[in-house]
Amino acid sequence: MAVTPVPGSEIFASRPYTNEEIRTDLPAHLSLYPTDLSGAEVDPLTYEVVRNRIFAITDLMGDALRRMSGSLVVTDCNDFDVALTDPYGHIVQVGPYNTQLVASIGLAIGWILRNRADNPGIEPGDMFLCSDPWVGGGLHQNDVALFAPLFHDGKLFGWTAAVAHQLDVGGVSPGSWTPRAEDVFWESLPMPPIKVVRGGVIQCDVEDAYVRRSRIPKLVALDLRAKVGANKLGHERIAELIRKFDADTVQQVMQLQMRDAEQRLRDRLATIPDGTWTAVNHQEQSHTGDRKAHAIRLKLTKTGSDLLFDFTGTDEQSGMINCTFTGLYGGIISAMMPLLCGDLPWAPGGIMRCVDIISEPGTLNNATFPAAVGKGSVASSWATTNAVMECLSQMLDTHPSTRSSVASVCCGSWDLSIVAGLNQHGAPFATSILEPMAGGFGAGSDHDGVDTAGLPFIPMGKVPDVEMNEFTTPLLYLWRREETDSGGPGRYRGGLSGSVAFTPYHSPAPIYQVISGSGKAVSMNRGLAGGHPGATQEDIAVRGSDAAELLARGELPSTVAELGGTPEFPSNQEESLLQQGDVYVMRWQGGGGYGDPVLRDPELVATDVRELKVSPDAARTVYGVVLDDSFTVDATATAACREAVRADRRNRVQG
Repeated sequence: MAVTPVPGSEIFASRPYTNEEIRTDLPAHLSLYPTDLSGAEVDPLTYEVVRNRIFAITDLMGDALRRMSGSLVVTDCNDFDVALTDPYGHIVQVGPYNTQLVASIGLAIGWILRNRADNPGIEPGDMFLCSDPWVGGGLHQNDVALFAPLFHDGKLFGWTAAVAHQLDVGGVSPGSWTPRAEDVFWESLPMPPIKVVRGGVIQCDVEDAYVRRSRIPKLVALDLRAKVGANKLGHERIAELIRKFDADTVQQVMQLQMRDAEQRLRDRLATIPDGTWTAVNHQEQSHTGDRKAHAIRLKLTKTGSDLLFDFTGTDEQSGMINCTFTGLYGGIISAMMPLLCGDLPWAPGGIMRCVDIISEPGTLNNATFPAAVGKGSVASSWATTNAVMECLSQMLDTHPSTRSSVASVCCGSWDLSIVAGLNQHGAPFATSILEPMAGGFGAGSDHDGVDTAGLPFIPMGKVPDVEMNEFTTPLLYLWRREETDSGGPGRYRGGLSGSVAFTPYHSPAPIYQVISGSGKAVSMNRGLAGGHPGATQEDIAVRGSDAAELLARGELPSTVAELGGTPEFPSNQEESLLQQGDVYVMRWQGGGGYGDPVLRDPELVATDVRELKVSPDAARTVYGVVLDDSFTVDATATAACREAVRADRRNRVQG
């Protein structure tokens, strides 16, 4: 993979390193296990057995991390991931969790090999902690990674890695999201790779320096041990695999798996006509008080079996919505794997050999230090994924053999609400409202998007139980549901999104809240081939609601109007307080549609109306479908209505 800076630009803060660059910087005492084993033969059966064992090992590592963690974002939402690499950090296998988080671990391992091999050294039993998005291994400072070198016969055989989102790692605002941030020094300070485990033992001084910055240090310390356990389990299982099949065979399979992923992707790309496709994805309001829309621009060019992602023209870094190059890198991989590589080995070390990147430092998705990047994961990196998905789907739509893989942009962005303060037991708490994990999938060329399905780059993402949220936080939920008309209209409809309403409950003090999101004015979940975008994001703070009185009378409110009080509409980036009696309502974005809505089968529209997925008004005005009182299609009136819709379009174009 090549990364090309534009003429006159600064050196990239982070980029993939070649094997030659890494070997040049290594001290003589650190030997890497040979990866060029061309003379070794691996029969197809052995290859498949070992390859699947490698996947099973990463799956077990993920399960171990989740079981040992005490954080809802890990245990109930799977916002973490694990990976296995070769000695140079080339990713052989990622786990089926949050693929964005581990997409850039190879960048960080390359950095560790070049900058930590001599001092403090890389030895058996060591593990390196990193929360620096300019180095890699995560998208922002909350993504804390733990890298563990794996040795065999005195040689560095590979690495395991575990990374998870931590709910608070310091900074001005609880949850480490700071809408007021002017630079990274307002946020949690990044921690470059530091040896936190030496010889299999956690170093107390290093751990104390790490957890001291957090408002919830015990939870962060527990997650550190969960990552240590996941890496140790990975090492034990790889050692067993080596004992069974020998080290050369396992290393050869690792290299073959990356080559297999590369070659099969190249074969797929070669069937698609060459061309160029473009997309623009916006973010609104880079910081408190900003009123601008900020653009990430992408031009994708396919030539033969190579893909060139050119982000030239992307807006300059601004406020706290930026991501570093690792966010751009993760945005590309996390879109490519589900769209292009669903049936291939998920080995980014091979997949990214088909990719070249052009990007300008100092821009939204290649921010230079000391830009604020605390929101990078759900801002510029996410918007990068949206743009990549849109371009790749346009490309896939050009050939019958790949058209079934097309997907409109999914939910578009993350509706963020961080709440912190004192819980019902009088202890400090800080957490994120995680329901937006249930985003609507984008529609395909032959199917509707799945409703509240999740996020495309978190295959095993999920939302926590309401009861668990209420048990761990001083909040009471009034509703959590899918929202009618939230999926993007089209010949195939985008998946519905949802909404949630909650109120403070038994909190001894007001709850501090950080609000951050995008897609309230500009659609980030665009449709394809004439499909419409999904619903925009909406947040409503109802001050002084009647919720308590309604509940006392045995009435459960289900609409904002029923709540009474005074509704306020927060901007994209701000900080606020939730008082007793306030209710906060979040409605996140749905998936984009595919194809012209007036081409949708009227019977499917009628079914959508009966299932409360589409309103009768939208059926008529958007889909041109007229239903009678029993929600049965009126064929004659529908034909006339659709012709009227087309006539109105012609008049608007001509006018």
